[in-house]
Amino acid sequence: MELAKCIDHTLLKTDARQADLDKLLAEAKAYKFASVCVSPIRAAYAAHRLAGTGVKVCTVVGFPQGATPTEVKVFEARKAVEDGAEEIDMVIAVGMLKDGDEDYVKKDIAAVVNAVKGKAIVKVIIECCLLTDEEKRTACRLAKAAGADFVKTSTGFAAHGATVEDVRLMRETVGPAMGVKAAGGIGSRADAEAMIAAGATRIGTSRGVDIVG
Repeated sequence: MELAKCIDHTLLKTDARQADLDKLLAEAKAYKFASVCVSPIRAAYAAHRLAGTGVKVCTVVGFPQGATPTEVKVFEARKAVEDGAEEIDMVIAVGMLKDGDEDYVKKDIAAVVNAVKGKAIVKVIIECCLLTDEEKRTACRLAKAAGADFVKTSTGFAAHGATVEDVRLMRETVGPAMGVKAAGGIGSRADAEAMIAAGATRIGTSRGVDIVG
């Protein structure tokens, strides 16, 4: 697959301004990236500007800590779809996972998946840098069991982002059919190609133009 079609062109900086967003959208249209990943308050505008271009709008839920109640995540996801998002990147309840409360984590994911079923795909951010390898495997299994479409390495807001080793572990855990998104710290074509070779099917990065240009 063409590399641009694997990229979620991302702008999630806390202080991102309208001019930054307009630049991102123009780049996404020019390079035909898979999607733009933007903050929820920017989703409706992005969807309007990208209508008919083939570039989808992705936004985030429970971001970046994953510590909001399930009902709030569901509201966020439904609002995102109303605003035109076709992809939802949600953060798991990391603390609950580390406490061993697998039932909570699975139900939390499933509630978001079911809230947008048929309207948007769901990518589940497990925040690898905070987890042991066994916790990563558990998170991936729970996301798959809950009906999510992707598992994703990182928010980009924690200690570090994607590693090839984590992508490989995630791919081995979820099998060949589920999506794996690598995000955080991917800034070159070599980085992106290494992640894809390890099993990633989507790359989240703010440096999409540098990667494909």
